[in-house]
Amino acid sequence: MTSENPFAKFREECETALAYALKTTFPEVEADTLSLSKPPNVDFGQLASSLCFELAKKLKQKPIPLAERLVSAMPKSGFSLVSKVVAAGAGYVNFYADFPKFSDLALSSVRQLNFEYGFVKTGDPVKVIVEHTSVNPLHPIHIGQARNPMLGDALARILEYRGHAVSRHYYIDDVGRQSSVVAYGYLKLGKPKPDEKADRFVGEIYTVTCCLVELNRLKRELELAKTASLSEEVPKINKELAEWTSIAAELEEKFPTLFAKLLTKIGEDENPEEEINRLNRAYEDGEPEAKSLIREVSELCIQGFRETQQRVEVRYDSWDWESDFVWSDQVSKVLQKLKTSPFVYTEGGVLEFDAEKVVCDLDLKGKLGLRENYEVPPLTLVRADGTTLYTTRDVAYTLWKFDRADRVVNVIGMEQSLAQLQLKIALYALGNSDYADNFFHFAYNLITLPGYKMSSRRGRYITFDEVLDEAVERAFEEVSKRSPQLSQEEKREIANFVGIGAVRYALVDVDPSKPVIFTWDRVLDFETNSAPYVQYTHARACSILRKADRKPENADFGLLKEKLERELVLAVASFPDTFIEATEYLKPNLIADFANALADRFNTFYNALPVIKAESQELSDARLALTDAVRIVIHNALNLIGVVAPEKM
Repeated sequence: MTSENPFAKFREECETALAYALKTTFPEVEADTLSLSKPPNVDFGQLASSLCFELAKKLKQKPIPLAERLVSAMPKSGFSLVSKVVAAGAGYVNFYADFPKFSDLALSSVRQLNFEYGFVKTGDPVKVIVEHTSVNPLHPIHIGQARNPMLGDALARILEYRGHAVSRHYYIDDVGRQSSVVAYGYLKLGKPKPDEKADRFVGEIYTVTCCLVELNRLKRELELAKTASLSEEVPKINKELAEWTSIAAELEEKFPTLFAKLLTKIGEDENPEEEINRLNRAYEDGEPEAKSLIREVSELCIQGFRETQQRVEVRYDSWDWESDFVWSDQVSKVLQKLKTSPFVYTEGGVLEFDAEKVVCDLDLKGKLGLRENYEVPPLTLVRADGTTLYTTRDVAYTLWKFDRADRVVNVIGMEQSLAQLQLKIALYALGNSDYADNFFHFAYNLITLPGYKMSSRRGRYITFDEVLDEAVERAFEEVSKRSPQLSQEEKREIANFVGIGAVRYALVDVDPSKPVIFTWDRVLDFETNSAPYVQYTHARACSILRKADRKPENADFGLLKEKLERELVLAVASFPDTFIEATEYLKPNLIADFANALADRFNTFYNALPVIKAESQELSDARLALTDAVRIVIHNALNLIGVVAPEKM
């Protein structure tokens, strides 16, 4: 017999027995819930119900006699996976699995379903767009931004394995002053060809151009302040000027040739800031020269992004240009519709969206999880100069996505929570409540590197590529120490998937609401809670099976009587439940947690009990089958978060 979710089958049997006992014993009582939970120790059974505590309040009786009555009323002849039911503690009803039958069901199911085991399909598949990464095309993806693609890719994977039709989208934010700054610098240099990785090349131009333009602006402001005798402004400007002068010295030392060229070329313009603003307006207006220039430099940066993402096996089904929505009539249509609503007003030539009024008029506080005394700030839709803001354009983009999907998940840092909330409220204001209800902001916290402070404007950041390079090199050193007998080629191959897997795992296994503290000691720990540790456990299971050199086709699972063995069976059987929870609640970190916990249990089992040299071949076969099931489940769990499960390490 095979089951896609063995533990759910056991739970269903327990629930059926409990419901029957309740109906026959207390027909007049309707329980609020029949939920079952896992006891902290297998000695107390595999599932327990606290129903009798609820009954005790209703019937004015003590819980333990009620539990005893329910247990005696259960139809034990109908049990298949339940061995016994016990009234325990102060009034719990504890269900014990029939381990020979349950182990047979669980382990046989894993081996039959193999690399499909655990991936329970939803009964309600939908089209889902997961938008993730979406780093602005200005500089390389740095480690501070790398959590986004790792989480986004893991979400896309688990949703896809759940049976949804998933499309991965990258939103290219190419509209706005930043893109015009880098394009301005690129043009001043004569649109040179990269002599290094394209995104790094673009990032250097952006950083130096930013600095020189800012210095020019501050010097002009200082002159104006002195001319107008604005004595209180002079110290403020001087302070900022001193900071940017320090940044300039740092950048000149770092990029001497590039700095000298840009200093000369930008110095030819009386007002570089105005040139950038003119380019920015021209691009938003869709003027051909501006379009050609900014698209060209953006494409260069994206070329570098693609190389990095290919390295970590992250792919996209669609690269969506923000400018396409500006140049089409989609943004203007959104604005026009919002203007006809009672939620938009003009103040000082600026078009504002009254998000709080929408929330109050449509009674959305509860639905949005907002405190009653929280007031949602207004959103600026259009500046006084007629240019739109990012969130305005994002409303049009979101409507476009919902034309192609039933559900939209935006993987965006929690610092953008207000903008994402305002976007969702705008959907309600536009009358698209179905869209708003199916719009999810997957928020995540920052990455911190102890002892290191990143600064994009100083060009001081650690690129994602640099982190991957170092991870691979550190993994190579560790593999060389642990497996000196391997060839250099084998060591390099292993080091590559171990290093990259270590970084992926480290950026996924922390709860998204918490920051990731990135240290190499944790990321590449071969002893606990890391990708290398889980990968090494998988390789160990593969090694045991290779050494045994036989397939335990007809293992007697009734021989698995040790507590460690039964805990492993339960863990393997529970993987589908973990997968469903991770998918339904968008929590990819649960998969990483599960993989680590399973690795812990297996290593404890392996260190305590012989597998190949068990007391009898029958017992050895049963333990080999258990080892094989662990191997398959670890493989499947790691696959969900994009980490390779190696056969050798």
